[in-house]
Amino acid sequence: MNKIISLMLGLVLFMASVSEVYADSINKAIADSKINRGAISVSIKDLKSGQVIFELNGDKPVNPASTQKLVTSAAALNSLGEDYKFETKLYKSTNNELYLKLGADPYLTTGDLKTLFKTAKAKNINEPKMIYIDDYILDSVNWGEGWQWDDDLNPLMPKFGPYNLDRNLLNIVIAPTSFGAPANVYTEVFYPMAFMNLVTTGKINDIRLSRNVSISPDMLQVEGSVQKLTKKTIPVNNMKRYFRLRLEDAVSDSKIEYYGNIYEKKLPDKNIYLVQSVEHNLDYALRDILQNSNNMVAETVFKLAGGNYVKNTGSIDAALKMFNAFCDKNGLKAEEIKIVDGSGVSKNNLMTADFMTDFLVAESKAGNFELYKASMAYPGIGTLKDRMLYFKDNLNAKTGTLTDVSAIAGYLKTRNGRDIAFDIMINDPKSKPADKRMLEEYILRAVFTSY
Repeated sequence: MNKIISLMLGLVLFMASVSEVYADSINKAIADSKINRGAISVSIKDLKSGQVIFELNGDKPVNPASTQKLVTSAAALNSLGEDYKFETKLYKSTNNELYLKLGADPYLTTGDLKTLFKTAKAKNINEPKMIYIDDYILDSVNWGEGWQWDDDLNPLMPKFGPYNLDRNLLNIVIAPTSFGAPANVYTEVFYPMAFMNLVTTGKINDIRLSRNVSISPDMLQVEGSVQKLTKKTIPVNNMKRYFRLRLEDAVSDSKIEYYGNIYEKKLPDKNIYLVQSVEHNLDYALRDILQNSNNMVAETVFKLAGGNYVKNTGSIDAALKMFNAFCDKNGLKAEEIKIVDGSGVSKNNLMTADFMTDFLVAESKAGNFELYKASMAYPGIGTLKDRMLYFKDNLNAKTGTLTDVSAIAGYLKTRNGRDIAFDIMINDPKSKPADKRMLEEYILRAVFTSY
């Protein structure tokens, strides 16, 4: 018996010493990076047991950037279900009125609207008395808490809401004229906007856009030089206005005779029938969120899931109720973190590395885990297109980048076949983005080769 106890004790001591050696390889990577150790949060857990393999500042709340999409999208997927579809539906009432019921579809296009109304025309709907829009699916808050006002021209940061259309982006065309003369500046499709045109036709393309919201949100200053026709993409400032303009185009193109106003009104419960619908699948959106880090889609899905949970209009408050209930169900302590949006764009978001890996371990037991994991970026794909190629098909992850912040979290299968959940968040204003990303890779290499 004493020999068995001694043998077991020796094995424990041996495993502890081996773990220390492996931890040393991670600590060496951190030390060699010259990045402040206090600015680095790391949590690595065995996926099967949830056992901590390595941790550094794991309980320190820091900004997660877009890795936050891992937790908000998983909760949304659980609420909406794998088979959820974004649906935009056109109805006709028995009183000859048309109702367009919005689904906040982030992939809805002007072409889709035209399809809906051409179908109505084909079904002999020629002169409707009224056209209404049912926009009750989401609230009218089109930006997240703490989003930066100077990002309002960033095409990666469009507004979002029930009136999602054409990815909520607008193309500005800058066309050269004669050398030295002012260029022509206009929107690719009609949308009321004033331009302060300071662009001249020259030998190079060097165009800058700016907007002074305090003067006018629909006045854009365009300056520089243009040599060949150029398009610049900016977020639509007024989503409802843009949507109505495209809806009017769709009605006109369909040859339906309607010259009245378009109003908002909730779809009646009876005396209506479906004319046509346009649908897009949630699984595509999940890949767009986790592989491409699409902020608009992430925000829309999070709010839709909240609305589905409370059986009412989607909002950030409803989404947070949904998220907290999901965490409670899975034994996760959401009070340790702070979430204010669905995308991780806001600097007001706070996450601990320990919470993230606990979340990832819990999600690995879920019935939709394979879809969730497969939707993430992996080496050569999405935001890892040019990164982490060393790991080949052993890594599924979500990256995150904000000013002074770089992060990566997800799942890794080590060289020895061990499945782990990991989270690395570096919140450091003094180091370069490339140095942060390099440290992330070196930490994961140390894990991959050692465990």
